[in-house]
Amino acid sequence: MDLGTTWFILWGVLWAIYFVLDGFDFGIGMLRPILSKSDTETRIMYNAMGPFWDGNEVWLITAGGVTFAAFPKTYAVMFSSLYTPLMLLLFSLILRGVTLEFRSKVDSAGWRKLWDTCNFLGSFLPSLLLGVAFANIFKGVPIDQDGILQGNLFTLLNPYGLAGGLLFVALFAHHGALWLAFKSEGDLRGRAMGLAGKLWPVVAVLVVLFLAMSWFMTPLFTNYLVHPILFAILLVPVAGLLLTCKYRRDGRALASWVGSALLIGGAALFGVVGIFPALLPSSLNPAYSMTIENSASTPLTLSIMLGVALVFVPIVLIYQFWAFHTFRHPVTQEDLDYDEAY
Repeated sequence: MDLGTTWFILWGVLWAIYFVLDGFDFGIGMLRPILSKSDTETRIMYNAMGPFWDGNEVWLITAGGVTFAAFPKTYAVMFSSLYTPLMLLLFSLILRGVTLEFRSKVDSAGWRKLWDTCNFLGSFLPSLLLGVAFANIFKGVPIDQDGILQGNLFTLLNPYGLAGGLLFVALFAHHGALWLAFKSEGDLRGRAMGLAGKLWPVVAVLVVLFLAMSWFMTPLFTNYLVHPILFAILLVPVAGLLLTCKYRRDGRALASWVGSALLIGGAALFGVVGIFPALLPSSLNPAYSMTIENSASTPLTLSIMLGVALVFVPIVLIYQFWAFHTFRHPVTQEDLDYDEAY
């Protein structure tokens, strides 16, 4: 396997990890207006994601950094052709981070309501925008031979792009409900598990709809038809979809969340494998696509990056394992009374 292909695989894996980890943060933020019945429950929801959200965003930075360093031409074309949605994504993520720190600065119900609303928007908008962006990447973006987008934001808001956005919103909301059920107790846990049960059929329908639209509206299945063994990748999200339902019915919130993680991660990898070897396919002409061949850095750069990744990625994984292990317990009143609690 050449270095370009190695980094393409790592690029896909990093995005999949990001969706799995930050997805539950987005989900909890979106579900707060539905599930929270008091300020205490709102604080429990904030603290359910509090120790993890900034560490989870490391994977977004890593995925973006890999795009920049390993495939600089793709990075340049992607961030110019998708400039508007990516800027909206960036500002939404900034808004979410600010809400987590500012909500408790003033002892006022109006102040808290303002930042709770911002937290909802800072969770919903990234979920929708990421879905729209990646659906358009799977479909192909109308870029010409100079890498210039032939269209605007509304071009990206096509039926397939919007279907991807709705799918991401549903996946992350379901994912967040399960994580909240794992991190809470009593009535809040029961409501979270109940809502996850209601969201599961919505997720299942949207997954099937998105796959059907992908079959008829995109070249996403081309690689799979050429190499049928690749269809085995679909077993991962299908297994995740079934397992998350089974374990939820058994009352096992964490196991159900792991099933949801398999669903999200497997679905992301399915899409990435489908567009190989392109990172940014062109819907105007396949020759205009940004691929491994025409956008990868030099072999020396890719070799140095691989050495750095082999050292630092395990360190990040160890840190995240430590964080998840340390804060694995449900959020209690004692946690809320702690000075550093949200």
